[in-house]
Amino acid sequence: MSNALLEVNELTINFGGLIAVNQLDMKVNTGEAVGLIGPNGAGKTSAFNLISGVYKPTHGQVFFDGENITGLTPYQVNRKGIGRTFQVVKPFGSMTVLENVMVGGFVHTSKRSKSREIAMQVIEQVDLKRKINSLAKNLTLSDRKRLEVAKALATQPKLLLLDEVLAGLNPTEIEEAVKMIKSINKSGISILMIEHVLQATMAICSHIVVLDYGKKIAEGTPQEVTSNPEVIKAYLGDDYEAVNN
Repeated sequence: MSNALLEVNELTINFGGLIAVNQLDMKVNTGEAVGLIGPNGAGKTSAFNLISGVYKPTHGQVFFDGENITGLTPYQVNRKGIGRTFQVVKPFGSMTVLENVMVGGFVHTSKRSKSREIAMQVIEQVDLKRKINSLAKNLTLSDRKRLEVAKALATQPKLLLLDEVLAGLNPTEIEEAVKMIKSINKSGISILMIEHVLQATMAICSHIVVLDYGKKIAEGTPQEVTSNPEVIKAYLGDDYEAVNN
């Protein structure tokens, strides 16, 4: 094993005849921010589901912090130190922002006071203090996305999996969210993020992995990936190539 915080080897899952993730090898080092990109249906969320324990792999292994966590349940994976957000945000609508985040805090404590203390710190971190007593169902999309991140952070992860947290946001909200994610990463939490807003991914991530039809077709720095002809063809499109040549 290397010094990677997360390492997946030959990770594969079949759904009937469909191979959603095919022999995926990738890693995230401690303190690193890595982007996972590719067209719709490329297998990105399936990869997240394999890493976080939602799916059991057909083949391959997941190592986290030097330990083989392949086949553990989502709860067990979370206890090990992997937090995640979901593409479709579903907060507890009739609970306040504080109460929602406290749910995550109970992963590592049974004490309400400790869970509240964790939640307060996280709410400050994601800039939701002004909405702390608001019901989750009354939040804007941008604030619901922040709450989704806060719920994951309250589980005190070493690695945070972010699944399209910028989707549906306007340019100003995206800019603010990018700052928040960079700040989380600088605090010592490693990031693995799925994102279609490529400029944002490039601003946050030092390393990018590209999937197409479940297979890794490229990886490297943002500059290396965006100049890779195979990536341009599969994901960025011929228009990108024409504009940038």
